[in-house]
Amino acid sequence: MKASLRPGLTHQLTERVSAELSPPHLLPLIVLSTPSMILLMEMASLYAAQPHLDENETTVGTHVDVSHGAAAREGETVIVDSELVAMDRRRLTFAVRVSVGDRIVGEGTHQRAVIDKKGFGP
Repeated sequence: MKASLRPGLTHQLTERVSAELSPPHLLPLIVLSTPSMILLMEMASLYAAQPHLDENETTVGTHVDVSHGAAAREGETVIVDSELVAMDRRRLTFAVRVSVGDRIVGEGTHQRAVIDKKGFGP
């Protein structure tokens, strides 16, 4: 891990809600599914941390504690914000939020662990 990996780092991404992000059982209604929302939160957190890791390191998700309190409908653009708020050795905690304009779609915390890619897996 580089010394630049510290609380306060942020990343924001945007995504347009489409059928690929919607639960199939709601068709023809297209909305952002909870699993898709969590994926976007994880990706924003990964992107916040990755530039501050050594070449052989990455992060993996270990915990998610979020609420999904409002809908994001087909064609709307969601804004996904992640901020690194705490570090405990190799464990990173992010505050995450998904919104459409002023409407909060979901928010909570997400934890990731810094791992050595060479030692991970079979």
